[in-house]
Amino acid sequence: MAKPYGALRAKMAPEARVKAEEQTQQLLREMPLQELRQARKVSQEQMAKSLHTRQSNISRIEKRADMYISTLRNVIKAMGGDLEIVARFPDGNVRINQFEELDEAIKA
Repeated sequence: MAKPYGALRAKMAPEARVKAEEQTQQLLREMPLQELRQARKVSQEQMAKSLHTRQSNISRIEKRADMYISTLRNVIKAMGGDLEIVARFPDGNVRINQFEELDEAIKA
């Protein structure tokens, strides 16, 4: 018989609970588009409607390893988010904003 997760978690050592929570948070910070969409509780049909395309196109987008930044930005916006591009260096991070300027030019 399966045991409730809460009961199993209660038996874990405090250090193991902390480590499990850290791993969970890391997994939530990094995920493919399909998992992100599912975590946001958005269906492919809802995304397709928002992006004025077909569900099959959303499926293709989620499987791509390479895509335009504008496509990725639109997908993220359809999920209710905003896309930021940050370059990380040993001495600090730099937010890249040139793509936002292109996005604004296209809208005008």
